Amino acid sequence: MKSITTTLAILLLSVTALAQTPTTDHRKSKNEVVTADNVEWGWLNPLRGDKSPAAGKLWGDRTKNEPAGFLVKFKKGFSSPPHIHNITYRGVVIKGLLHNDDENAEKQWLPAGSYWQQPAGEAHITAADAEDNMAFLDIQEGPYLVKPTSEAFDNGEKPVNVDKTNLVWLNANDIEWVSEKSNVETAFLWGSHEKNQLRASLIKLPAGFKGKIKNLSPNFRAVVISGKVTHQFSKKDNENVLEPGSYFGAEEDSSPRLKTDVETVIYIRSNGKFKIK
Repeated sequence: MKSITTTLAILLLSVTALAQTPTTDHRKSKNEVVTADNVEWGWLNPLRGDKSPAAGKLWGDRTKNEPAGFLVKFKKGFSSPPHIHNITYRGVVIKGLLHNDDENAEKQWLPAGSYWQQPAGEAHITAADAEDNMAFLDIQEGPYLVKPTSEAFDNGEKPVNVDKTNLVWLNANDIEWVSEKSNVETAFLWGSHEKNQLRASLIKLPAGFKGKIKNLSPNFRAVVISGKVTHQFSKKDNENVLEPGSYFGAEEDSSPRLKTDVETVIYIRSNGKFKIK
């Protein structure tokens, strides 16, 4: 019999798996690392210059029709005009407090570790309320454009805002791809866990974790959301210290080595299975 927590996680996954939820990603990932201090920054909306949030590239090109992952920094007090996007995006708060909703909605400030989904065509505003605000955004198609609300449309999806306190965390008793000895937890975000389907989860590594992630799919991308992890592709490779906002990709059948001194949360987007041991 499924546990109550497993059932809740499946319900959350079902809510986010609607019309535009991507099912596959044909762009194979490779062994690569982008540390937080080596991110290339520009403007999210170049037409607005410094009135726009800053955008930092992790993988892909958000200006082209391809999957991409990027960071967005918001100044304290930032509040966008009402607008829509031509494509759906999914986001995780890394620092600060962010609000993303209809312009008339009461502010729901999402703290670090929270998740939201913004459907294509849905009118909304985005605001920030802390001294330092940053989020990670994930898109399956592009280009990522900002358009006026006069062009709003309904694509069948619904917006989702999940405060970090409402995430459902499962442990090794609930999930088969995590070693029982690891004390690793996971929270499902979007996608399908059917064979070879694209999905995304948050993985929580405990302090003192030392192990590997075995990638069994052609596409595996990971972003550090909180904490700090030391990453190494093999014993022969150099170690990289990955702080929040850092990214690493992994080739199929590779097994990146990870170790932590503090509890660390990582966003993992994969086109199939992976194992933590």
